[in-house]
Amino acid sequence: MTRPDIEWPRRTERLELRLPTDEDITRVLEWRNHPDVRRWLIRTTVEPEAFRRAWLDSIDDPLDHAAFVHLDGEVMGLVSLSVSDGLGQHEPGKEAWTASEGMLGYTFAPGYSGKGYATETARALIDLGFGELGLHRITAACFADNHASWRVMEKLGMRREQHGVQDSWHAELGWVDGYTYAILREEWAAVPR
Repeated sequence: MTRPDIEWPRRTERLELRLPTDEDITRVLEWRNHPDVRRWLIRTTVEPEAFRRAWLDSIDDPLDHAAFVHLDGEVMGLVSLSVSDGLGQHEPGKEAWTASEGMLGYTFAPGYSGKGYATETARALIDLGFGELGLHRITAACFADNHASWRVMEKLGMRREQHGVQDSWHAELGWVDGYTYAILREEWAAVPR
């Protein structure tokens, strides 16, 4: 599979989404392992060189559409849309594998919550997924106790499809509930902007 021709950087009303640079990664590493950031992430800490390598490798990965979020030149967030083949039977006469589903993720530096940046950024990646990538469905997941994250998903018009009871291990809280949200391309087209 070849990487789709996606144009970067991308602009939103207030933000710019750019492919990672070595300098940007260094800036992100200044806040990525901060307790307020890692509290709701699956990987609570990252090893700096592995993190750097993974982000630089993502630039050429046709299944990974990830970017750093900039506000007035300052890198203050990360966003990703990981593409996969949706579950289903192979249709005769078509490729056995098609990019049909995306998994959305976002992380922001301390001090940037509550200002709508996550919603604005996620909206841009959903537009990318349904528009240029032609996806059928986009999902996102979070710990149920991460109210800010699932509120973003609901603001975007995503529906809660799963409430997993004690399906997620949290380093501070033990076994906690998790939520999975999703939206279909035709539903996204009907969401007011």
